[in-house]
Parts: sequence; structure tokens; C-alpha cells
Amino acid sequence: MAAINDLFSRFGPRAKTKIILLGSPDFRFENLMNQVRSLNLEHVSPAKLMRSEISRRSGSAGTDEATTLARLRRWFFARKPDAGFVLTDFPATLLQAKVFDEWLDARDEALSAAIQTGPGSPESVVQHYRILGLLVEAEGLAA
Repeated sequence: MAAINDLFSRFGPRAKTKIILLGSPDFRFENLMNQVRSLNLEHVSPAKLMRSEISRRSGSAGTDEATTLARLRRWFFARKPDAGFVLTDFPATLLQAKVFDEWLDARDEALSAAIQTGPGSPESVVQHYRILGLLVEAEGLAA
């Protein structure tokens, strides 16, 4: 049985939890962010993937939407089936959110939650996850 103060207990087994973080967290969510970081999950962001790609090859890598989607697609389909993750800074656009939904469907997977941790995420992306019933307001978790 999960502890009462475990913010992520309702998302199912920790190893299979799939979370995206929308927006830029501020100091009010430090406790939440520490708990997210402590989960034994892969933490992924386009910036992290870009840094590793740049270090492997010479020249600069593009930062446009197609390049971001290509990098995230490579990561997504290379990971173990049903492995949990925490995604930050992605999806950053409604197109990316819809493409990500297609990837999840292709692997018969589902997100555990989309947590809005602060400002910075386009309203269309927030609304997309609200309509899907996946949006969790971080203010309710940050206590």
C-alpha cells in the first residue's frame, strides 16, 4: 500500500508511470519537483537529447520542430516496452502532443498524467490534455 503522502500513488506502479510536465516550475513546486526527480524513471527532455546528439557528432544540430520530433521518436521507440518516464519540455506544441499521442497508441501505451507545473506551456497543449482527462494541476499536488 502506498503512503498517504506519496503524490504519485494514484498513477499505478512507479516503474510504469508515464508523466509529462507542462510549463516551467517555479519555487512553489520545489517539493513536487524533488519527488518527480526521485522517481526511479527515465527523465527525458529535447534539450537533453540535443546535448547528447551534439556531443556525438560534429556540426550543429537543428532545433526546429521536425528535428525535435525525430529525436524524441528515436528515444521513444528505442526504450523498453512499458518503461516509465518523465518528459519535460515536450510536447511544446499541439502538433507535438498529437504526434506523441499517436506514438503511445502505436505501442498500446497511455500517459499516467500531464502535470501543469507552471506557466510556459501553450494553452492549446494544456487544453488538449485537459480534454483527454490527463491534466493534473500541480498546485493541488504541491502542498
